[in-house]
Amino acid sequence: MDIKQTLKTLGLPWMADNMDAIIAAAGKSTHSEVLEKLLDGEIEAKRIRSALRRIRDSRVSVPNSLAEFNWAWPKKIDQELVKDLYRLAFVKEKANVVFMGGVGLGKTRLASGLIVEACHRNLPSLFTTAVEMLNNLQAAAAVNGLARAIRRYVAPVTLCIDELGFLPIDRQGADLFFQVISARHERGSTLITTNRSYREWATTFANDAALTSAILDRLTEKCHTVVIEGKSYRMRNKTEK
Repeated sequence: MDIKQTLKTLGLPWMADNMDAIIAAAGKSTHSEVLEKLLDGEIEAKRIRSALRRIRDSRVSVPNSLAEFNWAWPKKIDQELVKDLYRLAFVKEKANVVFMGGVGLGKTRLASGLIVEACHRNLPSLFTTAVEMLNNLQAAAAVNGLARAIRRYVAPVTLCIDELGFLPIDRQGADLFFQVISARHERGSTLITTNRSYREWATTFANDAALTSAILDRLTEKCHTVVIEGKSYRMRNKTEK
């Protein structure tokens, strides 16, 4: 019997690829101890494969981690709050997170990092921009497929909507945005990055104060707001010159 091939057939590729090395390094280890090491390795490899698949399926733009963030650059940021968010307690609470600040301050980096962390915790997640989501929903509405399209954004445990406020949203888009936020209320956690303060959101949502109030009411009922201030990190070289 070809043991390695049998292991691969059984869906145990890590054990097949590493069994020789584990056995060679076994020393005085018992058969049970060797088997335990092989099984532990396979379980960890499976966990990593699953996380990588979820990260790919989440469509996160850049799979960042918190360790890569430059804390020294922003003039203002609540570092302890951000680090606490990466423990993902807010996901269990079905609370939301809003990263608010100017361009080039790391809002997308931090939000995408939370999506990656959620994927590592085996939580279905999705990353999108506000424009992409609304374009998809408007296209679906035109062919009577809106209900199914909205489910795509409601289903994930964590949903990140990036770049809210960078472009104005028409009345139909504002209505669709409300439908997503309303459907996700108390069902999952929504992450939003925006360059606008809450008091400016009405200008984003077709200057509809009532609709904006309804969106904010649902979004901020349980919400952590991370305000980031400073100069654009992407413009740092030009600034220095």
